Amino acid sequence: MTVERLPSLSPSATGLRASRRTVLAALASSPAIPALAQFRVEVTGVGLTQLPIAIAPFKGEGQSPQKISAIIQADLERSGQFRGVDASGSQLDESSRPDVAMWKQKGADSLAVGSVTRLADGRYDVRFRLWDVVRGQDLGGQGFAVTTGDLRLVAHRIADYIYEKLTGEKGIFSTRIAYVTKAGAHYRLWVADADGENAQSALSSPEPIISPAWAPNGTQLAYVSFESRKPVVYVHDVASGHRRLVANFRGSNSAPAWSPDGQTLAVTLSRDGGSQLYLISAQGGEPRRLMQSSGIDTEPCFSSDGRTIYFVSDRGGAPQIYKVSSSGGGAERVTFTGSYNISPAISPDGKWLAYVSRVGGAFKLQVMDLATGTVNSVTDTTADESPSFAPNSRLIVYATIQGGREALMTTTLDGKIKARLAGQGGDIREPDWGPFQKR
Repeated sequence: MTVERLPSLSPSATGLRASRRTVLAALASSPAIPALAQFRVEVTGVGLTQLPIAIAPFKGEGQSPQKISAIIQADLERSGQFRGVDASGSQLDESSRPDVAMWKQKGADSLAVGSVTRLADGRYDVRFRLWDVVRGQDLGGQGFAVTTGDLRLVAHRIADYIYEKLTGEKGIFSTRIAYVTKAGAHYRLWVADADGENAQSALSSPEPIISPAWAPNGTQLAYVSFESRKPVVYVHDVASGHRRLVANFRGSNSAPAWSPDGQTLAVTLSRDGGSQLYLISAQGGEPRRLMQSSGIDTEPCFSSDGRTIYFVSDRGGAPQIYKVSSSGGGAERVTFTGSYNISPAISPDGKWLAYVSRVGGAFKLQVMDLATGTVNSVTDTTADESPSFAPNSRLIVYATIQGGREALMTTTLDGKIKARLAGQGGDIREPDWGPFQKR
């Protein structure tokens, strides 16, 4: 992909479904249910502060395999920060000087315009420009020359550019997610765009695959495979498909979590009796036990500074979330609301803890403000699992059952804006959101 900056036009000058919920009991499988592979944004709640933006149809996109403007708008709406303004029928491209008074009257604060042109070599030239309608200012643009297969990526990168220009924070639309499906008796590990589209199979197996976890560099996935008829931890290079065995000790090897520097994995091993937390080099080797516990300790995750590991333990009699220094020592309980809390995920900015709580027989996604300890339930579904934060800490992806069907969902931290993502057919499980992509 080649990228060029456009000149300024301004007048002034980016396992098993049951495995998470029964990490402290026996594994159980669930029947395969076809996934609804359709994107839609469901907005709930009132009093939302959203930026109204118009994404004009890109000139020439009708002859393109991808409708760039629709992908951009869906990305921005899914973020919860933007509200789309109808731009249908407009005839604009990146070289146009829009009638800002008209767009103000339509209620737009900003406007994105662009074009898609087929090049002689079969690639597509995609160009766009962003306008601040309120101030009448050109906010810049970019041009891309890409193959057909990169058109969706270009749309996501344009959405990232717009998001960052208008919010001051990095966009996450060109990042990737990983998840697992079970169709019949077959399991697949998938890597997809952040909206669930463009899914590529990374691994296929007749035995369960669980707990995929992105490396901080975004090029590798750790996961647990049962292909040797017991849980074993692998690290898989996404681009090449090559993988290495990291943990295959006596008993169970499970729940890999990467340290922020990508050098170490926290894992749950039962090699010395009972499920306990260990640290092991991402290259393999001899593990180091993190602490001594009479209970089951599992589902570790590192804080973004690498100093703390959050995990699930039944040491108090029922599963709760605790934390411990990554150098070891005593554990401190974190969750006190509810009697069954599992699957911790820490936001990259260190401010939020997402987890799943069993509430009256339902499994519901919770978000805790770590500074105050305040906990909010952010979904109305009852079979939530495996929360994972976007790299900008603004969204959470999770798996659930919605309308009787398996679904990948994203939600804002307040639960007011949710989106159902596209997904491959089958029982969809255990999503993990990858890091920012290196350009």
